Amino acid sequence: MAKSDFQEEFLAHLGVEKGLSKNTLEAYRRDISRFIAVNNDPRQVTMSALENYVAALRGQGLQESSISRAVVAIRNYLEFASKEGIFLNPIKDFKPPRIPKRLPKALTIAEVTAMIENSLIDGELITLRDRALVELLYATGGRVSEIINLSVGDIAKLEGGEVTSIRLFGKGNKYRVVPVGRYARGALDQYLIRLRPTLLKEKRSEALFLNTRGGKLSRQSAWAIVQRAAERAGMSSDISPHSLRHSFATHLLDGGADIRTVQELLGHSSVTTTQIYTLVTIDKLRESYAQAHPRAKN
Repeated sequence: MAKSDFQEEFLAHLGVEKGLSKNTLEAYRRDISRFIAVNNDPRQVTMSALENYVAALRGQGLQESSISRAVVAIRNYLEFASKEGIFLNPIKDFKPPRIPKRLPKALTIAEVTAMIENSLIDGELITLRDRALVELLYATGGRVSEIINLSVGDIAKLEGGEVTSIRLFGKGNKYRVVPVGRYARGALDQYLIRLRPTLLKEKRSEALFLNTRGGKLSRQSAWAIVQRAAERAGMSSDISPHSLRHSFATHLLDGGADIRTVQELLGHSSVTTTQIYTLVTIDKLRESYAQAHPRAKN
């Protein structure tokens, strides 16, 4: 069997048996073709040769995530050949390079405040919804999917009608109850009283956040609302709802919150996931230390 035919058989196997997407299969095709162009006989590949190949990819400016995927594609390709009896996999124990964790980009408190203030525009009633959305994303640290999937029944209120907390449904259909702060409560009350009834337009929707047609607000619309607020505040347009989630976690830890509390509020199943935010605050501590300590200055 020609190498190209075997390559297509391998890709077909990934598509059918593993259910990989078309884009992922195309990426695998490029990775394998690039590898075969350098290594005409994969049976002769050694650990040292693959290390040199990885170094060459780095020299071409490829990101670590792309290099890691390439190594996985090559290793799986050779393992498939081994199982098919074509040749033994000479690099079955080769591990892809570890991708360094990227620290989340947290906004400053002043930036979050500017975003919230610029989400509301006088004379545009629809922006009552926008402000409530931005406030709630930051006040709860909820994922955008969790916030847009809220129903009116997920809001807990006191007898006087004041919002106290919301129930978020996260990954694995698990729910958690998150308190809502004073500013978010005020924005939510304004939206619920002054705007949401007019958006319903005789429809019966339990969704908390509605679009102008009375249906549930989409994920894309929520992103657009956040990005518009950022742009009006003179900030980068690549700020997303997840930026507010990052900021929520970072600001809580900066303020002295316990990491287990932040884990619970974020809905992380493991505290390891939450610990990445502690790296951000440690960097801040180092910076403050270097600037303030008399024996740390240059």
